[in-house]
Amino acid sequence: MDAPNPHPAPAPRALATEAVHAGRDDLARQGLHAAPIDLSTTYPSYDSRAEAARVDAFAATGAEPDGPPVYGRLGNPTVARFETALARLEGTESAVAFASGMAALTAVLLARGALGLRHVVAVRPLYGCSDHLLTAGLVGSEVTWTDPAGIADALRPDTGLVVVESPANPTLAELDLRAVAHACGSVPLLADNTFATPVLQRPAEQGARLVLHSATKYLGGHGDVMAGVVACDEEFAGRLRQVRFATGGVLHPLAGYLLLRGLATLPVRVRAASATAAELARRLTADPRVARVHYPRIGGAMIAFEVHGDPHEVIAAVRLITPAVSLGSVDTLIQHPASISHRVVTEEDRRGSGVRDSLLRLSVGLEDVDDLWADLDGALAPLRRGAGLRSYAAPPRGATSHTEPSAVGDPATTTALRSS
Repeated sequence: MDAPNPHPAPAPRALATEAVHAGRDDLARQGLHAAPIDLSTTYPSYDSRAEAARVDAFAATGAEPDGPPVYGRLGNPTVARFETALARLEGTESAVAFASGMAALTAVLLARGALGLRHVVAVRPLYGCSDHLLTAGLVGSEVTWTDPAGIADALRPDTGLVVVESPANPTLAELDLRAVAHACGSVPLLADNTFATPVLQRPAEQGARLVLHSATKYLGGHGDVMAGVVACDEEFAGRLRQVRFATGGVLHPLAGYLLLRGLATLPVRVRAASATAAELARRLTADPRVARVHYPRIGGAMIAFEVHGDPHEVIAAVRLITPAVSLGSVDTLIQHPASISHRVVTEEDRRGSGVRDSLLRLSVGLEDVDDLWADLDGALAPLRRGAGLRSYAAPPRGATSHTEPSAVGDPATTTALRSS
C-alpha cells in the first residue's frame, strides 16, 4: 500500500476537524476507514539503481524518499500518518517522530551540534530529564541557564538552540513565547508544548522554529504508548530524519497507529480535563491545607499545588487518583516532582526554579470532578489532623459550576508563575 503524502494541503480546517482527519485524507480513496498498520521492517525492490539514487537523496537532504518505503529506519507509512497529522495540528511544514520525548530532544541537540553549534541557552524549569541532559552535557552540549530577560545577552556565536517549556513542568510557569522568540534572533527556539498541546497554543505561530512533545502524554492520551515528536519546518525535519536514521531512535509503527488514534480525541480530552482541572484548582485554592496553587492562565489539565505538611502523606493516601509519574492520560495521576520527575536536578537548581519539596503535580483526567475532589479531600485529611486545620466543604454533587482559568481563586494564591 502506498505511503500517504506526508504534506497534504487541504483547505483550512478547524482544529477539531484536523484532529480527526489529518493523516487520513487518502483512506477513503483506498477503500479504507481505519488507518492500516504497516509492521514491515524492510521493503522489496527489484531496481537497485533506483534504490541507490533514493538513498543518496536522503543522505543529502534527509527528505522523505519518493515512492515505496525503503527500510524501517528511514521511515514507516503508519508513523508518517501521525507525523502528517501532528504537523497539521501544530501549523508546521513537517514533524518527525521518535521513540520517546528524550530521543526527540537528543536528536535536536545532535543536529545542531553536528554544525558546530553546541551551545544551548535554556530557561528553567524544564522537565527534569531535559534539564539533566543539558546540564550533564551527555551529547556534547554546553548550556547557559538564564531567565527570559537574559536570553539575548546569553547568545554566543556557537549558540545553536534556545530551549523553553511553557507551561513549564512542574510549576506551570508561563512565558511570552513571542517575546522569547524575538530575543532569540536567528537562533532557533525550541518550545516544549507537551503540557499545552496544540489545543491550547501553537508555539510555531508565536515564532518557535521547533515544537517538542513528549507524545507519551496528551497526544497518546491513554498511558499505553511512549513516543516523542518535533514539529518544525521541512529543512530542519530533514536533519532530524538523518539523525534518527543514524542513531536508530525510531518510533514503532504500532505506537504511530496509537498516536494517530489518540489525536482524534485530543481536543475533546484536553477541553474536558481542563474544565475539571479549573474547578479542582478553585477548590484547592480555598482549602486551608493547601499553601499555594499554580494553575496557568492558558488553562489546561495540569495543576501544581503546595501543601502545609508532608506531601508524601498525600501521595500515600489517594485511592481513586493514581500515584505515578507521567501525565496526560484519561485517568488522573499525582506525583511528587522533587522525588521523581525532577530528582535528577540538583536540589539547589530545583528550588531555584520553584520546584519546592512541598510541591505536588496533578494531571487531571476524565473522571467526575466530585469523585476526584472526594479523593483529594481524603488524601489531604492527614494534613488537617496534623495542623489542626478545618476542611474545605465542596459544593453539593451536581452544583459545581466550572470556572474559566483566569478566574480561578485568589490571584495572590492561584498563580500562573512566570519564569524564576
